Amino acid sequence: MSKRGKVWLAAAGIVEYEAKYLVVMKKYGGLKGKWSFPAGFVDPGETVDEAAVREVYEETGIVAETIGIAGIRSGVINNDISDNLIVFHMKRTGGTEITETAEIATCAFLTKEELLADPRTSSMIPSFLNGMDQFMTEMNPGNQFQYTTYKLMYHTPK
Repeated sequence: MSKRGKVWLAAAGIVEYEAKYLVVMKKYGGLKGKWSFPAGFVDPGETVDEAAVREVYEETGIVAETIGIAGIRSGVINNDISDNLIVFHMKRTGGTEITETAEIATCAFLTKEELLADPRTSSMIPSFLNGMDQFMTEMNPGNQFQYTTYKLMYHTPK
């Protein structure tokens, strides 16, 4: 078993700046070669919002602050590992884009239209950019992830 155990908690940031969204292209895993929001696991001694701020900075060089919760992605991998991601709306406060890290091939600010038209955009991004009329939706993000259950949950204002 990994050091994370069987219940994983991660954070992601949707950074919108000048009508564009900050996305990264990872070099590894199921999102290799796909545009996704900056994200990563929560470290010991860190809150989930602090993890989102750290991950955005580490993966992109952009400094941002959390301004709200966009939703939750929750799944079960191989009927065994609970994989949970809190997705935050974030506001850019500084920083400069970095071109490449050990984990990230590139990062960019892309428009909603560019992301929705690009076949390399991860399946989660359109759901968060387009919004949903319902609180929860189930989907399959791709067999490469080996999810047996996968749900996206959204903030639905009254």
